[in-house]
Amino acid sequence: MTTLGDQFAGVVLVTGSHGGAIAGRFASAAGVAGVIFNDAGGGFDDAGIASLAMFDRHYLPAATVSHMSARIGDARDCFARGIISHANRSARNLGVAVGQPCPSAAALLRASRAQWHGAPIQEARFAFGHIAGSDIWGLDSAALACPEDAGRILIIGSHGGLPGRDAARALKVAARVAIFNDAGVGIDDAGIARLPALDARGIAAATVDAWTARIGDARSVWRSGVISHLNHTAMRMGGEAGQTAQDFARIMAHSIELTKAGRGVIHA
Repeated sequence: MTTLGDQFAGVVLVTGSHGGAIAGRFASAAGVAGVIFNDAGGGFDDAGIASLAMFDRHYLPAATVSHMSARIGDARDCFARGIISHANRSARNLGVAVGQPCPSAAALLRASRAQWHGAPIQEARFAFGHIAGSDIWGLDSAALACPEDAGRILIIGSHGGLPGRDAARALKVAARVAIFNDAGVGIDDAGIARLPALDARGIAAATVDAWTARIGDARSVWRSGVISHLNHTAMRMGGEAGQTAQDFARIMAHSIELTKAGRGVIHA
């Protein structure tokens, strides 16, 4: 979703991305005629399907496939195995229905004549503070990571899936710690697939439970997220499932500080 250009204007898009608000803004900025997302398990405030209502306001058809039918972050799998879980009114008017295979629904969306060029994405980045020598930043999308984020603790609204099943795309900067949303985990444990990929790079990584924070919303992750899964690097630094995102970040920051001082890591 973060790589869409003008060549996608007027096309029907099937994406592995979640159906949250920020993913919808990426799609609308490209001017697509219809879109099918992954529902990311719905999650807190139904954030995983939030784009559907937004698209309906512009008469644009949109739907999601179930996260239990296809891997989040994998567009090919969503098209091949995805089963429709939600459809907005504009999509239903074209014949899209819950339970349809994704290819059938996508074919129906091709009848859409709607087109909406939404506003370009504004950088949704937030400074959450400084703990024990570590800067903590929030990013609504992993695509917003920049070179300055190297070495930081990042609170990311994106799902913990591996885009395109490509380990090189797990995170484009060498952050020290990263927290994602587990998107309900889903089929093949796809919603947490970034974690081992980041382990291999020595990056401590975790996900929050999709039912504790809105996907695509870093501030929600920071305010109410509760850790559901974490990689070995994070566990060695004292991270545990059940910690709040803020407590996890604090423990990671103090562990980093102790390591720099040559005193090992804490385990709490």
